[in-house]
Amino acid sequence: MKKPLHRTLIALLLMLIAVPVSAQSEAKDSKIVKVLSFNVLGGRTTKGDLNFEVVAKVIRDIDPDLVAIQEVDFKVNRSRKVDLVTELGYRTNMVPIFARAMYYDGGEYGEGILSRYSFVSTRNVPLPYMEGEEPRSALEVVVELPSKDTIAFVGTHFAHERAAGRQLQAKMVNQVFTENKYPTLLAGDLNARPGSDTINILEEFWTSTYDPKNPEPTYPSSGPRSKIDYIMYHPNNKWRVLNKEVIVDTYASDHCAYLVTLELID
Repeated sequence: MKKPLHRTLIALLLMLIAVPVSAQSEAKDSKIVKVLSFNVLGGRTTKGDLNFEVVAKVIRDIDPDLVAIQEVDFKVNRSRKVDLVTELGYRTNMVPIFARAMYYDGGEYGEGILSRYSFVSTRNVPLPYMEGEEPRSALEVVVELPSKDTIAFVGTHFAHERAAGRQLQAKMVNQVFTENKYPTLLAGDLNARPGSDTINILEEFWTSTYDPKNPEPTYPSSGPRSKIDYIMYHPNNKWRVLNKEVIVDTYASDHCAYLVTLELID
């Protein structure tokens, strides 16, 4: 009777060992990327208070791999001189980087990215803008996935003032980032609706992740009516969309967060 019991215990032990090894192998080879675009209103909530934790919690609960953050304050007076993207990086346990679009209120203002992975390279590309409009930029990071594949991720925020400025920015994004040697994801608040000239210009090269027949509205968070936050990819044959979701939090920001899960295709 002892030998069968002994064999059973060994079999159970092997099963317990095999499960985590298999899970680790799948994680190592994963080409799946969870990407989030989130306009965080400079870290101020819709009630006007500074509450970095409520913004960080939205991100933590989603557990993304890459986050493009718009309206990022860097040591400006209105945000108590906080380095917002670094603060959010600390609270989410992600790698932060900030890119200046302009000097503002005693500090700087622009784009941020949070990443689960370290950066292979980064660059900040100033975008053209019309006279009287706010300067804008596009922040790119290059990262290596657990599968050892290398991808680029670009976060940006187009002009809110006029369509002409957004169209200039869309053309620059096409010119610069569609020449990437790595499969590329583009995310951000583009301040333009599906079917607009701005989005049409981008979609000459980029593939959007929204449903053209029923675009998921992302703004305002208190009752989303307009689709202005996007995630796109290039080239078309390198990515597959697995899932997409609009995350509504009426307190954390006036924008919804937009989450897309994609798979990199060999």
